Amino acid sequence: MLRLTHAPNIAIAALWVDALQQAGYSASVQRYFLGSVAGELPPDQCQPEVWITNDEEETGARALLTALQNMPQRRWRCRCGEMVEGGFEQCWHCGRPIPTDLV
Repeated sequence: MLRLTHAPNIAIAALWVDALQQAGYSASVQRYFLGSVAGELPPDQCQPEVWITNDEEETGARALLTALQNMPQRRWRCRCGEMVEGGFEQCWHCGRPIPTDLV
């Protein structure tokens, strides 16, 4: 087994592991429940970890994790003048949908 990375929280760890498994890697979350003992143990030792079973899958699994962690985010200006960033498809200010030329 090989540890790929620490995750900032259990939700992100579960998403990363699910994406790895969907891509065919044998991934799992370790330290799933240690968040409840942060304070008794150092917080950096209580973060969930993403592991793979087969060491030979490391290169591909790390490449997928890097792609997941660095996904490009859209940035567009709504007709109301508001700048909308991230994965939003609707202006938070006025409610207009993203222009069809940006979808």
